[in-house]
Order: sequence, then structure tokens, then C-alpha cells
Amino acid sequence: MATLKYEQIAEALRARIADGEFGPGALLPSGRDLADQWSVSRATVVKAMDVLRNDGLVVARAGSGFTVTETPVARPAGNRQSSSRIAVGLPFRRLGKPDWQVPPGPVADALGLAHSEVALRRRRLVMLPDGGAFTLVTAWFPSDVADAAPRLKEEGPLAEGTTRYVARQTGRTPEQGTDVTTVRLLTADEAELLGVENPAAAAVVVHTARDTKGRALVCEEGITPADLWQREEHYSMGLDS
Repeated sequence: MATLKYEQIAEALRARIADGEFGPGALLPSGRDLADQWSVSRATVVKAMDVLRNDGLVVARAGSGFTVTETPVARPAGNRQSSSRIAVGLPFRRLGKPDWQVPPGPVADALGLAHSEVALRRRRLVMLPDGGAFTLVTAWFPSDVADAAPRLKEEGPLAEGTTRYVARQTGRTPEQGTDVTTVRLLTADEAELLGVENPAAAAVVVHTARDTKGRALVCEEGITPADLWQREEHYSMGLDS
């Protein structure tokens, strides 16, 4: 499928931000300049900016245009197509340095790893607007992906997002996503990070992204206290359904 012009513009700007040409707080080229450069209408440029804004990468500044966001944002794991209680990016805090660990059984199964095999682990705590903890997200990358995308092993967020960075580095794009949701009690470590008292129930979403050949690119485990978790879906209904 051909990439639309506004998508090309958004990806080009995303790459320039990721490469450091535009750092946090930097002003992006004006809509007029981008329209001239790409030989498109201003409306097309606006659509490109909407893509970046919805991803939490840029913000609109009255009277000056768009600037690169100074506070990175992330989404909870899973629910990539359906609407959810938190449908947009939220501020997050990176937890520790990326490291190699043996993933829990469901994650190892999703990645196709032996239960003693390690994967690269990156953890973040997604925050609510009031500053409280919302979701503990642990992203697990198999060694072939982590070795091909070395910045995954570094601290700090990836401006273009891990999915796009992995796709750019490996040439493997996500084709299919699978979400498995279960409910269990929090561990003591999870409860402490989320700021809740144990015993407490949590919803656990294990999201796996696979490429066109069915190979796992990443598996994210999102853990959300039960009182904060809600999923909402909208779908058509007919008399024959």
C-alpha cells in the first residue's frame, strides 16, 4: 500500500527529531515552508502534524507553530485499535537501565523463547495527569531484535517510538498484534512501584507485535491496578448478529 503524502511528511520529521536535528523544545519548520518543500497544500501539512501530535511528539505553540515536546509520553500496553479509558499518550518515568532478564512464562511463550532464555527488558511507569502511577509497562525484546536495534539497550526514551525505531533498524514492520488480558494479584514489587497497598488486584495485558512472517518483535506486559483499568469498545450490531 502506497504511503500517503502526509504520512511521508510525518515520518520524515520523526526521523529528523530522532536523529537530534530538532531537540526537546525546538521549533519545527513552518507549515508554509513544509508545504513548499513537499509541494503539498497546507491542509496536508496539518494532517502530518496531527499524526505527530497524537503520538505525543510535538505540541502546538500559539503564534509560533509546533515544537518538539519536552516531556516524553507513552501509551499503556495493548488496546492499539480499540478506544480505552486512556486513549492518548501520558507522561512516563523510565525505571532503571535496560537489562537482560529471563521473562515470565507468558512473555517467554509469546516471544517463542525457552523458559531459561533471556530477553532485553525496558521498564516504564506511565503516569496519570495528576502525577499518580497508572500502569507499569515492561517491554521485552528478543535478542535478534535487540542486537539489530542497539539504542534499545541505552537509557532514555526513543523520540520516534520503539516500534518505529525497531522497524527502521530491522526492516521488519509490525503486521499483527495480539493482546491477552488476565487478572491477578500484584506482587510486592509491583505494588510498591504503583503506589498501592497489597493485597490488590490488577489487570495484566500482554501485548505481542509480530512481523509479516509471524516473528515476535516485542512483547509488552502492562500491569494496571484494578480500580484504574477499564476497556471500552464500540462495534456495529445487526439483527442477525
